[in-house]
Amino acid sequence: MSGNTKPNLSESQVTELVKRLYGLTSSQIRPLPSYEDQNFYLAPVEGGEYILKVMNSEDSKNTDMLEVQTYAMTFLHQRGLPAQTALPTTTGQLMSLEEIDCGFGSQKYLVRLLTYLPGETISKVPGSPQLLYEVGKMAARMDTVLQEMHHPRLSVLQRENFKWSLSNVSLLDPYVVLMDGEPVQEVVKDVLHQYKTCVVPRCSAFRKGINHGDFNDLNVLVQPSGTDGHRISGILDFGDMNSGCYVYELAIAIMYMMIEHPQPVEVGGAVLAGWESILPLNAEEKDALYLLVLARFCQSLVLARHAVTLYPENQEYLMTTAKSGLRILRQLWERGKEEVESEWFQSAA
Repeated sequence: MSGNTKPNLSESQVTELVKRLYGLTSSQIRPLPSYEDQNFYLAPVEGGEYILKVMNSEDSKNTDMLEVQTYAMTFLHQRGLPAQTALPTTTGQLMSLEEIDCGFGSQKYLVRLLTYLPGETISKVPGSPQLLYEVGKMAARMDTVLQEMHHPRLSVLQRENFKWSLSNVSLLDPYVVLMDGEPVQEVVKDVLHQYKTCVVPRCSAFRKGINHGDFNDLNVLVQPSGTDGHRISGILDFGDMNSGCYVYELAIAIMYMMIEHPQPVEVGGAVLAGWESILPLNAEEKDALYLLVLARFCQSLVLARHAVTLYPENQEYLMTTAKSGLRILRQLWERGKEEVESEWFQSAA
């Protein structure tokens, strides 16, 4: 993906777009962080709160994929899960492909206006065992509901060369050179080798399912509940949805919930317990979980470095995970599979 695929709409362009497509007059517009797209918080004069999502020009070409993602959000919402839904334009469309000049020539960007979900990201609140249990439970519940979903273009989720899928960890190989000179590079190489020799041969035993694919600490919203607890109030960003395996979703959730936690290794047991209250793992999935969590750390760390070469102005956001991810990856690797798994599974029991 080239550096000029990310949209860069001005506030005046957003105001015009929202008025023309949705008949809404903006009274407050606030940019929000995004990896490759452009997001805005929007409060119109007419009332309500929304998120305007402008997709990058490369992903905007895949309208079938975005249609399935948008449908999945509605499907989950209708079944009681806290997902956003898309508002129709004045002509009744849930998505609109718009030709816009953001300063580097006219390109086509797919635009959606999504409902605003209340709460703050889970990264900002203490990760209590109960909240981490709820994270695991919500992720498993989400995957079981997604498995019931039918759509004529569901096959687009078979994303064979999708770098963020835990089926495709070997696609990291050409990018590991970006970590030259960093001590953790050897750990990354060792994890990738272990993945190929220990996880890949077991993949056929993993149960297949549709994954959200990015159930991370910035994509899960929470609100206060009770005296000192929190409840999950939102699931954001379905852009990495893909056909994968249930255990991949669990590994992704565990990995990202570790990022802000003072005792990251302890996170696994609580998230695992919540997950298994809905979807108990089989023997092969249990045996692969440790390496899948480490593989996700490697994906995040390596691909973030690649993204920084494309979007250097977005470095702070892109490297969010790297700040503590390097330390946690090394800690997990040094403690070893047997010790970490023992702690997770004994705690979950």
